[in-house]
Amino acid sequence: MLAVAAACHAQAGEASPPPLGQAGLERLDAQASRLERLHALVVAEQGEIRFERAYGGPGVDQPANIKSLSKTVLAALVGAAIQAGIIDSPDRPVAELLGSRVPAGADPRVREITVGHLLSLQAGLERTSGANYGSWVASPDWVRDALSRPFVDEPGGRMLYSTGSSHLLSAALTRAGGESTLALARRLLGEPLDIAIPAWPRDPQGVYFGGNDMQLSPRALVRIGELYRLDGVIDGTRVLPEGWVEASWQPRGRSPWTGDGYGYGWFVTELAGEAAYYGRGFGGQALYVIPGRGLTVAITSDPEPPSPGGQFQQTLHALVEGMLGAP
Repeated sequence: MLAVAAACHAQAGEASPPPLGQAGLERLDAQASRLERLHALVVAEQGEIRFERAYGGPGVDQPANIKSLSKTVLAALVGAAIQAGIIDSPDRPVAELLGSRVPAGADPRVREITVGHLLSLQAGLERTSGANYGSWVASPDWVRDALSRPFVDEPGGRMLYSTGSSHLLSAALTRAGGESTLALARRLLGEPLDIAIPAWPRDPQGVYFGGNDMQLSPRALVRIGELYRLDGVIDGTRVLPEGWVEASWQPRGRSPWTGDGYGYGWFVTELAGEAAYYGRGFGGQALYVIPGRGLTVAITSDPEPPSPGGQFQQTLHALVEGMLGAP
């Protein structure tokens, strides 16, 4: 069992959320067992693991490629870096942190892009994901390539899902902190959360990939989810700045595919009548936090192509909803 410090946010006289029933957990297991792509599932309620099972793949306590769920973890790392004084604010222009990494001929609007814009995928630059992903990762300088792309919206405009935006955050953290993103992640997240963070791929300049291919176990993901459920404080240590979770879960843009809101690395939706916040990655990687029920749910799946498409995310939503709705 994984114990996590209890939340202290309930108001006096406020009714406790209904606990998960055995029927809900059995329904969850039955539905999950039918999903061939699923590898592992862990459910924590009020900080205690209520259910965990490996259906395939590495298992619940071994690192797995979480694909673009890395964006949610990177957002946590940015918050931890602000708490540690490495970055002063999400309003900081990222060009000031990147310094000489900004191309000399970049559009002047590059200097208007803030850390917050990158966290919420509102940089305004042409996406490096989708059809542009292959050429971007094949480029000799991922930072230069991302910053040299044309603007298709203004900084702070619509959500443009782009791993290049997340990678700019990794490069900014590296320069601001004077140590690698991996070292920062291990020090600012790994140590206080007591989780292992293995090395993951780097770009041609040695910057750890921002927003993709991190390796974390489902149990480690639960700890990150719990950090947010507990408003940035875990085991008595404040890891994220006060107010960071609220800011992260404030919708700033909207997914053009699902219509869900998007904050700082988290999608915002509603499941079974409950406010729910989630991160996701290619192939069925997911982390859910449902504060009203005291729940954190981590899911890992086969990360290899072909992609099951966005419909699989809806399947995972239904999985969680079935657990919530069962008596």
